[in-house]
Amino acid sequence: MDYFERKLDAKRRLTIPTELRNEFTSGVVVTRGFGNYLHLYPQQVWDSEVEPALSGSILDENVADLNVRFRRGKLAAELDQKQGRVTLEQHLIEFAGIDKDIVAVRAGVYWRIMSSEQANTL
Repeated sequence: MDYFERKLDAKRRLTIPTELRNEFTSGVVVTRGFGNYLHLYPQQVWDSEVEPALSGSILDENVADLNVRFRRGKLAAELDQKQGRVTLEQHLIEFAGIDKDIVAVRAGVYWRIMSSEQANTL
């Protein structure tokens, strides 16, 4: 599965499809994306691929900018075992312009989460 659509519930919870939950057994990391969308990473991918990329030279401004982008408001959580849900923080929802309907598209080893309106413009 490389694509799914969902509605956030009243408590801002995103339900991960059953077919994908095994990808997130290590946990979930949600960050701001490069544009007005979010990135959803399995914790294992964050630890093995993103963290090393963010630990470049302390004098490299590009590395510093990436650290600010991805760490500002970063959410790390476990999936709700019963329903496979993760609660998105309000500031992340606002950053991505998500109302209730979301579209998630696989981008390699992570997911891009965006509003359905934004997805329709791509």
